[in-house]
Amino acid sequence: MGAAFGARFAGASANVVGSGPNGLAAAVVLARAGVAVTVFEAADEIGGGTRTSATALPGLLVDHCSATHPLAVGSPLLTALDLGRYGLRWRLPSVDCVHPLDGGNAGVLHRSVAETAAGLGADGDRWRLLFERPSAQFDLLSGDIMGPLLRVPHRPLALARFGAPTLLPAAVLARLFRTERARALFAGVAAHAFRPLHLPLTSAIGLGILTGGHRHGWAVAEGGSRAITDALAALLADLGGRVVTGTRIDTAAQLPQSEVTLFDLAPESVAAILGDRLPRRIRRAYTAFRRGPGAFKVDFAVERGVPWTDPDARRAGTVHLGGTFRELAAAERDVHAGRMPQRPFVLVGQQYLADPTRSAGDVHPLWTYAHVPNGYAGDATEAIVAQIERFAPGFRDRIVGRAVRSTAEVARDNPNFAGGDILTGSKDLRQTIFGPRVTLSPYRVGVPGLFLCSAATPPGPGAHGMCGVGAADAALEYLTRI
Repeated sequence: MGAAFGARFAGASANVVGSGPNGLAAAVVLARAGVAVTVFEAADEIGGGTRTSATALPGLLVDHCSATHPLAVGSPLLTALDLGRYGLRWRLPSVDCVHPLDGGNAGVLHRSVAETAAGLGADGDRWRLLFERPSAQFDLLSGDIMGPLLRVPHRPLALARFGAPTLLPAAVLARLFRTERARALFAGVAAHAFRPLHLPLTSAIGLGILTGGHRHGWAVAEGGSRAITDALAALLADLGGRVVTGTRIDTAAQLPQSEVTLFDLAPESVAAILGDRLPRRIRRAYTAFRRGPGAFKVDFAVERGVPWTDPDARRAGTVHLGGTFRELAAAERDVHAGRMPQRPFVLVGQQYLADPTRSAGDVHPLWTYAHVPNGYAGDATEAIVAQIERFAPGFRDRIVGRAVRSTAEVARDNPNFAGGDILTGSKDLRQTIFGPRVTLSPYRVGVPGLFLCSAATPPGPGAHGMCGVGAADAALEYLTRI
């Protein structure tokens, strides 16, 4: 991650376009190697998907997008950087995640594999079989798990044991479980892939999140997710790098001369900036980049919290609302096909339970979004309220404020999220493995000195910064050869 190069590249310079967690991670890796780095951000504040504000619900801190971080808290980069020196404090809820079912039953996810298994009855042994060993080895495997897939791993045998189940469709792996609560609990996490659960590789994101979460917990950043990128930016400043906000890059001619440039942008945006500088086949791949479904986001101000029927849900940092495995799988198929389901999959974040600084007295921020078709032009607010009310009767009566962001507004807030696609591209088989084009080096743009470091590259979405690490390492390798 750059540090091994020491100050070898003193005198070299780099531009980074975009100040999300991957752009800032790339900038830090380069700066630690002695490169003079300038980060350009179009918005007036840094952070991309990790921004946090109190403007939507006055007095309450609300994350714009990325909110809970089971992979970031154990990220090889963030762990190595010791960002606590710059104010980053991880906070854990007493229960990681709950998936309630009609009739009062629920799948409950604890950080402890044993405690989770104990609550899954007949499926306890199977849960332990799937997660006990991988979670114990997570820190040893994280560099391989959260790196580019097409490379020689550091621990091939252990990675093979972990990776074999990730190739399966989530619907196939869910058959391992006999109880509805275990199937639903697994499916709700697998649904973070925004893909129909019968497709190959849809187990991968769910297994990664669950394994990392069992090792480190579903942490939130105290003061909001912005604390992650604020800490990275503070470290970058100490390393001599600088960040320029309010500066949108539309053409390559706007960028200062530098040996390398990295883009924390969606591939379509990179193609627009570079124009004819891109080889024709790469420009075609970038402009044909496939998008996934969208997120329709509603933040609520809730007095006295949500009156969940399930008592564990009242202590959970995350609640997944999708009903049974079959119901959730049908909703994801509909969304992928461009149809809005009557009961969409809804993610609910109660970050204030781990981080009370986000609340104002007895009024608490509730972070929610529903999976909807890409570019969905309707209003999913009522569908979200109805799903919460289904498992928390009386919720409507506790709402004292709300802030709605449609798929179009999500995209305006962050252009990487076209159509509300907060994963920066469909995580189908090809794009998950290769990124936006078929290549053994997903971070190389195809023009000497230019690199892609956004969540469109492996290992994909999250505030872990590892896409930035992969691109920065590729840039440093390039610098050794010029």
